[in-house]
Amino acid sequence: MLLSVALLIVVLGAAVTFLVWNRRSPEPKRSLSSLVKQWIALRLIAWHGARQRSYLEIDTQDICRVQEKILLQRLQQHQDTEYGRLQQFCDIKDSHTFRKRHPLTQYGHYREYILSVSKGQGNVLLPGRPDTLPTTSGTSGTCAMLLGTIAAAKEFFLQGTAVCWNAIFTSYPELYGMQKMARFSFSQPKRLSEAGLLIGPATTIPAAAYARHVYSTPATASEITSKPEALYVQLLFALRDRSLGILEATSTWSISEAFVLLRKEWNAMAEDVCIGRINPHLALPDSVRQQLDALLKPDAHRAWELRVEFEKGFQGIAKRLWPRLHAVIAGDSGGSPLDGDNLRDIYCRGVPVYSPMYAAAEGLIGVNLWPEKSERHYLLCPRSMFCEFIPMGVCEEAQPLTLAMHEVKENELYELVITNHAGLYRYRIGDVVKVVGFHNQCPVVEFIFRQSQMLNIRGEKISEDMFYSSLRHAVKLWHGASLVDYCTADSRILGPFSGGLDPHYEIFVELKGVRNLSQDQRYKLDQCLQEDIPMYKALRLRGSIGHAGVHLVQSGAFAQLRYFIGSEAVYDRLQMPRVLKRKELAEFMQRQIVS
Repeated sequence: MLLSVALLIVVLGAAVTFLVWNRRSPEPKRSLSSLVKQWIALRLIAWHGARQRSYLEIDTQDICRVQEKILLQRLQQHQDTEYGRLQQFCDIKDSHTFRKRHPLTQYGHYREYILSVSKGQGNVLLPGRPDTLPTTSGTSGTCAMLLGTIAAAKEFFLQGTAVCWNAIFTSYPELYGMQKMARFSFSQPKRLSEAGLLIGPATTIPAAAYARHVYSTPATASEITSKPEALYVQLLFALRDRSLGILEATSTWSISEAFVLLRKEWNAMAEDVCIGRINPHLALPDSVRQQLDALLKPDAHRAWELRVEFEKGFQGIAKRLWPRLHAVIAGDSGGSPLDGDNLRDIYCRGVPVYSPMYAAAEGLIGVNLWPEKSERHYLLCPRSMFCEFIPMGVCEEAQPLTLAMHEVKENELYELVITNHAGLYRYRIGDVVKVVGFHNQCPVVEFIFRQSQMLNIRGEKISEDMFYSSLRHAVKLWHGASLVDYCTADSRILGPFSGGLDPHYEIFVELKGVRNLSQDQRYKLDQCLQEDIPMYKALRLRGSIGHAGVHLVQSGAFAQLRYFIGSEAVYDRLQMPRVLKRKELAEFMQRQIVS
């Protein structure tokens, strides 16, 4: 009886939505089936989000209990693994004993264990075998394999994605009005380990998979494994829908990349909208092309609208193409907010950019409950990981004492240490965060920088955010220039090809508005670094560090660099390394120099 009533409510709700939407919407009429699926998907996401948000609120009121419970549960689950027996997890009864007995670790501690798992050995770090082998972003050097499970992916969805959608619906209730969202993502060709394990993200869980009904791109497009073609198709289906409400991607760079392609191909895309087809020049499987073409209908009026807006230029183009656009949702938790800044200043001017989660290949760390605010602040998720914090003053020590979540102080910097679902214990991920406040008892943090991305030739320790600030200062002094992208390298990794005797920074920049850099402009960047960073100035005056080498690279150089790195990493989760640690990457950028 209750099931029948619930089904009747769903049908009536969807029918009313169908009639109202098709009467009011200026877009091509949508089928009842399409609206029903989207209506159900939105309510399902909203229900999960509200439920998980209530759990999170309860957890943040007693973080000591929650942290202790989650740690002991994981130790108990893993006590019969090879690693668990070696570390005697069965004898650990509280977090104090765990922190006393188990050392702080880095990736090298687990490398051989994970390698044996990839070759098929079971019960090593986890009971049985993992479902996948996720890879890190490669910013600290080479990409590293970790262990992933469907259970961990489910928890990520519930504690992270669902909670963030609750925050989004609270801030933008208009999204309940059946607007579609555009997601820009890319499924790389599958890679398998020696034992047949998938190298990549965990399998999508059913609840997350159902969310595809809220997106403008049909599911068939997920079969496209070529990045340019996938992005073109996603843009085309987004352009058809004038009522689009959200642009979404894993990272702000992915959305920037979409607008770069749009800038290049807008005329062809407008033609496709007008004719109602997929561009014949795209290299797509015949079956995929046929299914996508069947979903497209000629729309000359929308094509005319698009051309009018494109011909005005690309400043603030997003809001002009989609007047009902509420927000851009994309990860922007890196140390250098360049991609997010470019979106806000150019393509998405006037549209809020919301970074929903602080996460890594190791798992979910925090959620941003405040979509309406420009600051990227994240509430730590006490049930996701057991967290410890190393005060900045002792980060150089191999085994410093750590603080628990309830012991940190506001406005202090800490290196983050995590114990996760998937066999990493007291693991130094290298992120430095600042505690900016508390939600109930739980810390709210801001990501500051990655330890691996410091410039540190003579002990100056210049972080990503410090360098980026000085670089922006210098670019403002370069008349007509705007910054597209950048990276740096220690000249010593290039040997005699670095162009100087004293060790120095090699700085590669891609700019718009200028074709070359004068010696005076290059000098201004070094001068800005000295003005902003006293330690750097002192080392320059002593001759311990040479003058920075500043190089203008050709347009598209950083896109090529990302593809080069992305061949190893999960492409959508790739974070651009601002300090190149590998000689082949620095040499690659040297070959892109034009001035």
